[in-house]
Amino acid sequence: MISVNEAKHLISQHLVTLNPISVDLAKASGHILADNVYAKYDIPAFNQSSMDGYALKFADHQKVLSLIGEMAAGTATNITIQNGETSRIFTGAPLPEGADTVVMQEKITRIDEKITLQDPNLKPGLNVRDKGSEIKAGAVAMEKGDFLSPAAIGFLAGIGINEVRVYPVPKISIIVTGKELQQPGKVLEFGQVYESNSYSLSAALKQEGIEQIAVYEADDDLEILKKALQTAIESSDVVLLTGGVSVGDYDFVIEAASHCSIKQIFHKVKQKPGKPLFFGTKDRKLIFGLPGNPSSVLSCYYNYVLPAIKALSHQSNSVIEMQARLTHTYSKPLGLTHFLKGKYENGLVTPLHAQESYRLSSFAQANCLICLDETKEHFKEGDIQTVLILPG
Repeated sequence: MISVNEAKHLISQHLVTLNPISVDLAKASGHILADNVYAKYDIPAFNQSSMDGYALKFADHQKVLSLIGEMAAGTATNITIQNGETSRIFTGAPLPEGADTVVMQEKITRIDEKITLQDPNLKPGLNVRDKGSEIKAGAVAMEKGDFLSPAAIGFLAGIGINEVRVYPVPKISIIVTGKELQQPGKVLEFGQVYESNSYSLSAALKQEGIEQIAVYEADDDLEILKKALQTAIESSDVVLLTGGVSVGDYDFVIEAASHCSIKQIFHKVKQKPGKPLFFGTKDRKLIFGLPGNPSSVLSCYYNYVLPAIKALSHQSNSVIEMQARLTHTYSKPLGLTHFLKGKYENGLVTPLHAQESYRLSSFAQANCLICLDETKEHFKEGDIQTVLILPG
């Protein structure tokens, strides 16, 4: 067995970022840019009014001005302002030729077609968005490695970009093993348990914006498992198997992985829950063999799988590591790192009830995992411990 830190290090050494792809801007939200994006045009493409009002030459602001027309947003023709003239203008409209300032409509007096300004604070260029003030043609709009947030998508759309190069979100396959499993909603026969791992994993993946998820059922049969595993490897970037990674008579994951030419990187980690964890690779694909107990599955997912998936897309890990003080004492055996389901609040963390690996009731209430080091047995109230804040 290897330590938790060794397992994380080995996984990081075998990660290869997915090849960039071009996508429509409308589908790029949440991705990481794989190339710089350059502005094609000056934005705004013309001097633009930021107010409803009147456009004029500032040099004429103390004169009685003659109203000669109007400029609305989206107009296709321009007009020219001469000395002593003004034009009605609306927000977003181009400034007439010769105009350099806009006075708000509330700050004028109009008699017929004559305009007198009532704005002692008017300054040259006031209420005008200069051409190229958002960005100049040829300038870098966003850089490689930038996160495409909703605001970033809007910004790129606003400068005329309709397609970007991004690191793709990986395709995931989940293979559920176990002859005893029954689907929720059906009658639970003697010896059966309801299958929940594919539900919790799928939900966790979708929370991260991953939608391409395939789920396979493989029973406890080597040939069926080999076929499902081969199909999953061919069609996805990451394969998650649940159950069948121990050494029992019906645990076939390790054997199936060998038959499918998966290179084993490690099997078994000094941790609880999730000790039988398996990790292997084939070409650039990642294969995780997760234990079958539901709490073990999620503990391994947040510690190992999710950080790896994020790295494939050049994204930051959404599990945040922090330090917190224990609110209760806790004891465990030496030799295994323990991941406790916990509740973190205001710098304090409380271990929850039902820490057994088959129980999810406490995980459903948890917002973190408390990491208790393998080299210690006893942890006192007030001790500072590492906690992993789970995505919310």
